[in-house]
Amino acid sequence: MNFEKVVFAFFVLLAAALNVSFVWGDADSAIHHPAYELFAALVVSLIATVLKLGDRTHMGAVLLATSLVADLLLIGAAVTWGIYSQVLNDATSAEAAISVVSLAAGALLANTASVVLLIVETVNLRR
Repeated sequence: MNFEKVVFAFFVLLAAALNVSFVWGDADSAIHHPAYELFAALVVSLIATVLKLGDRTHMGAVLLATSLVADLLLIGAAVTWGIYSQVLNDATSAEAAISVVSLAAGALLANTASVVLLIVETVNLRR
């Protein structure tokens, strides 16, 4: 068993799981989407991106692209949350929650693509 592959798959799956955990719930209710979950999803997604940097295959490039998309959307969600909470003092409004959750849902789509590609790559290694 290749420990490096285990760590890589662990962080890819954890990034997707944390993203699902954040997005799950009523989109317009800020109480269903804690800021610490968004922060955890962003940090783990950034770690997964760093782990994807060394792969020089075509599949590695596509995995890196999906991870970069997820990172950008999660950073956008965090910045949006910061603007609503620090500048507008309106972090608990439905508008703020929907804006943040919508960006995180886009990151979830990118993370889902990354997990599917990881599974496809794993299945192809056995052949």
